Amino acid sequence: MNIKPSQRLLGVTGLALALAGCASFSPDGGMNAVSDIARAKAGAPARMLRSDTDRHALDELLKARLAQPLSADDAVAIALLNNRRLQSTYWELGVAEADLVQAGRLQNPSFGYKHTRGGGDVSIERALTFNLVSLITAPLASRIEGRQFEATKLRVAAEAVQVAADTRRAWVEAVAATQGVGYAKQVALAADAGADLAQRMRNAGNWSAYDQAREQAFYAEAMADVARATKAATAAREQLTRMLGLWGEKAQYRLPERLPDLPAAPRELADVEQTAVRERLDVRAATLASQQTAASLGLTRATRFINVLELGGTRESNGDEPKERGYEVTLEIPLFDWGGARTARAEAVYMQAVNQLAATATDARSEARESYFAYRTAYDLAKHYRDVVIPLRKKLSDETLLRYNGMLVSVFELLADAREQRGTVNAAIEAQKDFWLADSNLETALGGKLPATQHNGEHQ
Repeated sequence: MNIKPSQRLLGVTGLALALAGCASFSPDGGMNAVSDIARAKAGAPARMLRSDTDRHALDELLKARLAQPLSADDAVAIALLNNRRLQSTYWELGVAEADLVQAGRLQNPSFGYKHTRGGGDVSIERALTFNLVSLITAPLASRIEGRQFEATKLRVAAEAVQVAADTRRAWVEAVAATQGVGYAKQVALAADAGADLAQRMRNAGNWSAYDQAREQAFYAEAMADVARATKAATAAREQLTRMLGLWGEKAQYRLPERLPDLPAAPRELADVEQTAVRERLDVRAATLASQQTAASLGLTRATRFINVLELGGTRESNGDEPKERGYEVTLEIPLFDWGGARTARAEAVYMQAVNQLAATATDARSEARESYFAYRTAYDLAKHYRDVVIPLRKKLSDETLLRYNGMLVSVFELLADAREQRGTVNAAIEAQKDFWLADSNLETALGGKLPATQHNGEHQ
């Protein structure tokens, strides 16, 4: 059976159209996968704001979450939806999916038309050509772009999880700073009373100028501490506000007055290294990148010698002579470039990806060990302040007050004890803050949110 060239051309055209029709956009644009990862590893879903309906839903969520003192979980939920830099990152999914769809579509055919006249004769030649290389390699190219799309999902999800972790740390810093301002004001109030007492005692002739100056200096230092604490609290709050993407009236949210209490016991984690390698998104992304470069290396080797191969049908009319039909093949001759450089480059890129994967896994193991050690140390230190240092300091204060009431010590010693308490309480607040920061850092190092631990008081 003889098949006419025109029939062959129609067959190629039909196959090309069928392949081109297979490439289409997904309904969610890859966002569902990102949202699921964010919910599992950050404790809240991610969402791309595509329409007015989405923005209205966000406004309702903000009203509900900001109507009460802002918790860490509420802060994370808001940041995953309202942080505009993160929203910009979400749209990388659209770019990657467009590349994937484009890879599944063939290059447009080329149409040639030639019209010549001479000696009273008119010659008309028409040609329609397709790039067969793009046709042959389209499935492999689609698989490569598919892996790239998956890698983009991981990268976007990793950015969402990172924003959630940064927001949680910013919340801890802001609440601790707010707590520090409250205590600094209490100290300043007590120092003011002490300075006033010193002035009256001096006027009565019962205190020396030295003792009066000491109390006045303490009051002046306490007021300076209030200013420094207020400045630090403002900076910490603004950092949190930037993570939340809030402005205007919404930026006037309220924070809890103090940090959550310590857990009853620290987390007992058996194998943090394996958890990090298994759960961390950067390790998964590096693994996918090595697989993608391996596939790219295969495509480069497949097209090493044949980079341009075109098949087309032709039709020629020459005056009153019978029309001529046929086909033409265009093939690039590898005379000067045998593709060795492209193959070597692809192999080098692949080895880069392999070593990057090994380095990422090694770093993940080390960071997991370091973060867990820092977490346990921070817990022990904060617990030491809570159970040992603060009770001892309180006992000393109680004994000093009893001695003062029994007229065994002077008011000067009572005020001196109040001055000494300031450093201890500030150190205890700092230790508590460091623990919750270490807790967040541990979750980041191990790849996501860990199960909640039991503690006295609600972890806001």
